[in-house]
Amino acid sequence: MNLMKQTVTASNLTDLDATALSQAIHSRTVSCQEVMQAYWERIERLNPQFNAIVNLAAREDVMAQALACDQALAHGQSRGWLHGIPQAIKDTGHATGFPTTFGSTVLKTALPAKDSIMTERLKAAGCIVIGKTNMPELGLGSHTFNTLFGATPNAWDTSVSAGGSSGGAAVALAQRLLPVADGSDFMGSLRNPAGWNHVFGLRPSQGRVPFGPGADVWVDLLGTEGPMARSVRDLARLLATQSGFDARQPLSIRDRLDVTGLQHTPQALRGLRVGWLGDLNGHLALEDGILPVCDQALRVMENAGAVVVPTELGFDAQALWDCWLVWRRALVGPKVAALLQQPQARDQIKAEALWEYENSLQLTYMDFMQASQTRSAFYQHLLGVFSQYDVLALPVAQVWPFDVQQRWPQAIGNRRMDTYHRWMECTIYATLAGLPAISLPAGFHPTHGWPMGVQLIGQPQGDLQLLQVAAAYEAVRSDWLQKRPT
Repeated sequence: MNLMKQTVTASNLTDLDATALSQAIHSRTVSCQEVMQAYWERIERLNPQFNAIVNLAAREDVMAQALACDQALAHGQSRGWLHGIPQAIKDTGHATGFPTTFGSTVLKTALPAKDSIMTERLKAAGCIVIGKTNMPELGLGSHTFNTLFGATPNAWDTSVSAGGSSGGAAVALAQRLLPVADGSDFMGSLRNPAGWNHVFGLRPSQGRVPFGPGADVWVDLLGTEGPMARSVRDLARLLATQSGFDARQPLSIRDRLDVTGLQHTPQALRGLRVGWLGDLNGHLALEDGILPVCDQALRVMENAGAVVVPTELGFDAQALWDCWLVWRRALVGPKVAALLQQPQARDQIKAEALWEYENSLQLTYMDFMQASQTRSAFYQHLLGVFSQYDVLALPVAQVWPFDVQQRWPQAIGNRRMDTYHRWMECTIYATLAGLPAISLPAGFHPTHGWPMGVQLIGQPQGDLQLLQVAAAYEAVRSDWLQKRPT
């Protein structure tokens, strides 16, 4: 049954996507207070188990804000499509009144003076911020755990990882603790947890969503915020809210994203040219069962008219990995260095962050420029690839969700992982090229029932095309996509 077509009642409010919820609020079918009450009761019941939302606001405060939203609607005043809808901001983003901890004990009391750009936009669209979503310490590693708040387990199986770094956001969505969520993505931080929790996640084009403002606005652009949702229409509306130029981020894309023409029919799959990269001819180590699940999702597209062709990356994958290591160390190192200025910080920062920092000290300007040139050559190469294909497909992760007590996979099969993030190598290609990439629910582990996603990488600034493809995919798998954890 398609939840978008359900009759709205007080008992099913947390089952609705954000668009249906917004329609119900604006038609006065339900009140903002009823919505907040329904979500609050669910959070109180489930969040102690899943630890997805942290630094939760006081109940009386958010209920007072919901009352104010109801009073505004009574006078014909809507703040936007998210009017009165609860939202928790990923703990990389600033929201006044809540610490921005990045999951670090060093920052546990770091209260921001103002909202980040994205939070400003979400509030301007009418949302009520009720807390933050959990993440790995400093966003490093695709597994949501830290010493400040603890771990966030998978929405489908609490014994395994939710992924990360937007793990709290993905689990809050899958467990209906939030109707829609923001995430951020550097090395698959949005795509991986979306895939592992059976929700949608979109890493936007570089500059589509202005990030920050941060300490650097010219070079540090590989990470980006983006939307996560249970439906493509929510994903599109949230991205439209997040996107658009901001002078504080001078390289942000000026055009606002218009998603009003999105068609929720299979039409966009007819004739779609999909280049299926698989495991890059064995370069990527993958656990058993992942490729078949992704193949299954691509066959769904093929049956709806897409043309899926196995293809090669056509670029030195090891050179791209070496390039990635330089870029990552260059961008992460200074952030860790800033924290190390605080007393006793070194004893509180996790080993993986210190490893990034210490390696960054060895970089030279020549190293960075050579890595930048490799990245540039890769982008130019992909322009040629996209003359043959509309989208490129890859698994969204190289392993299934692993034990929640494990820091990171030490090996995939008989191949040792030489860094704490090598098992997420499949996510670097969209990031390095600054291209949009969407994580689509693909299928489930045959025996454990863990979700897995497939990622589609779009053409330069092809965010809207990816959303249209996702909407078509959703149209042909609508009932299956409504599966939810128990």
